[in-house]
Amino acid sequence: MEKLLWCLLITISFSQAFGHEDMSKQAFVFPGVSATAYVSLEAESKKPLEAFTVCLYAHADVSRSFSIFSYATKTSFNEILLFWTRGQGFSIAVGGPEILFSASEIPEVPTHICATWESATGIVELWLDGKPRVRKSLQKGYIVGTNASIILGQEQDSYGGGFDTNQSLVGDIGDVNMWDFVLSPEQINAVYVGRVFSPNVLNWRALKYETHGDVFIKPQLWTLTDCCES
Repeated sequence: MEKLLWCLLITISFSQAFGHEDMSKQAFVFPGVSATAYVSLEAESKKPLEAFTVCLYAHADVSRSFSIFSYATKTSFNEILLFWTRGQGFSIAVGGPEILFSASEIPEVPTHICATWESATGIVELWLDGKPRVRKSLQKGYIVGTNASIILGQEQDSYGGGFDTNQSLVGDIGDVNMWDFVLSPEQINAVYVGRVFSPNVLNWRALKYETHGDVFIKPQLWTLTDCCES
């Protein structure tokens, strides 16, 4: 009986660490430069990906390059990477290779970002605040691997680690959702204005996560801004 109770306690403890939590109107806040502050996410789907859409809000206050979304497998640490490079723009990596969407500077206000990719054509899309950039092509025919380590706030230079202070995010991230298919332009614009189409890889309204280091959960600043502007 004691052994059974011990096992139940371990199970409960683990489920609390990676329990489903509704993060609506909340954001992860990374208040300072660090190599130890990050959030690890657990995907709902464990299958290989032949396509994906990742959408999130980011609000950063750094004058250097930094990681926005890092999805690593044991065979590719940049299996999916959304990254801001100072003086160049946003880059999206799939399976290692990356493609750049030029931008002179990161917006000073919270920005809604959606990145999509599909294996069949290799087409990559980047949407900023509901507006698309020119489509590009990357890794046609590639399949994104399984058992991913998904990290917010840091770039993974090894599976689940290898963080570099100079690539860390200082700012807020929220409304992180991911699908195993490419959302249509109409759906992306609907997500931008607050609707959600049943995310099946990462769901902000039922998120499995763990925070590490100095990461805090606070009300979203973009929700307040939208309220005040309307």
